[in-house]
Amino acid sequence: MRKMIRRPTHPGNIIKKDYLLPLSITIKDMAATLGVSRKTLSKIINERGAVTPHMALRLSRAFDTTPDFWLNLQKNFDLWQAKKESQEWEKVRPFPKNLLHHYNSTPNSEHIIQD
Repeated sequence: MRKMIRRPTHPGNIIKKDYLLPLSITIKDMAATLGVSRKTLSKIINERGAVTPHMALRLSRAFDTTPDFWLNLQKNFDLWQAKKESQEWEKVRPFPKNLLHHYNSTPNSEHIIQD
């Protein structure tokens, strides 16, 4: 995993600085355009809420971007925050690479789990 040195930009910050402010749109008007409540949008813009897949679809439509753009911003922010909040994940003992690579490169189907 690539080390994240600086705090990634929250998608709410992008909405605010790249869309709300330059376009002189209020949170209330943008929320109406997106079809969400002012409270929902305000939480995202103030970095107290997250961009969901549904919101990513709305934002991508409104701003001519892709849903992946918004979800990747959120994912990067969430992963950075999770790493800073706890180191419990570092206690997980990885499986030996030779077992993982052998399993993934075996062409036969005997490793496939069937219901």
